[in-house]
Amino acid sequence: MTALTSRTVARLHPAQRDDIGDLITRRPLPGPDLPQVDPFLFLNHHGPQTYAPNNRGLPFGPHPHRGFETVTFILDGELSHADSGGGESIIGPGGVQWMTAGSGLIHAELSPASFKRDGGPMEILQLWVNLPSRLKMTAPNYVGLQAPDIPKVALDGGRVTVEAVSGRWAGTEAPIQSLIDIQMAVVRLKAGGTFESPVAPGRNVFLYVVRGEVTVGGSPVAAWNLAKLNDDGDAVVLEASGEAVVLLGHAAPIGEPVFAHGPFVMNTREEIIQAVQDYQAGKFGPPPPV
Repeated sequence: MTALTSRTVARLHPAQRDDIGDLITRRPLPGPDLPQVDPFLFLNHHGPQTYAPNNRGLPFGPHPHRGFETVTFILDGELSHADSGGGESIIGPGGVQWMTAGSGLIHAELSPASFKRDGGPMEILQLWVNLPSRLKMTAPNYVGLQAPDIPKVALDGGRVTVEAVSGRWAGTEAPIQSLIDIQMAVVRLKAGGTFESPVAPGRNVFLYVVRGEVTVGGSPVAAWNLAKLNDDGDAVVLEASGEAVVLLGHAAPIGEPVFAHGPFVMNTREEIIQAVQDYQAGKFGPPPPV
């Protein structure tokens, strides 16, 4: 068997601090020099922080989306979801929400009443993934996964745990098979752990270090950094000298124009205007109760 060759780091993109009220928020994508990692468009890292009892919770009341997907990782705390297509759940620590906005949805992402009453730790990642023009008007869909729904694959003598969210990781089928073959996982490494995963040439890698530090192709990548990788190998190799958590994904680039305006991501300005008109005309359905 031929040994895999690790891709190397082209450039690090530190997350920019951009708090939303009292919600600690860091955003590595889009950044000053990186508009997207096609098809990955946007990442908000909320927290980590601890909410006091009798708090106001998260501020994301009903709002619309069209033309892409949102993938939300609840690392700590709880997140309530409700949308105009009937999707509804409260997801706890270690869970994931995968929402295909497609032709249009209105959704709300809020803290459940128990969290607002009692408070507690909270850390959430939300990733936006683009859809190609042929799928932008696909039927909306929502999947809520609790931590036990997500396979945990132990590797490297237990020093690495892969939480397989979409696609296939280390021979394990993930619960979500995305519309455009997005492979997505949370990788947790202990001191001395090494993780290796093949990635076909031409696919773009999304790699964000949530906690700790890892070495990728010989380059250190610290927490709150997105690493843009070169397409110079057939694998991603992560090495950790201490505890680390990495959000890792890869996909084939879509290679189409991106015209984004607020909560809509389409290919042209005209399609954005149509999205706004359709939303204002009530074509996304009734806002979910909050």
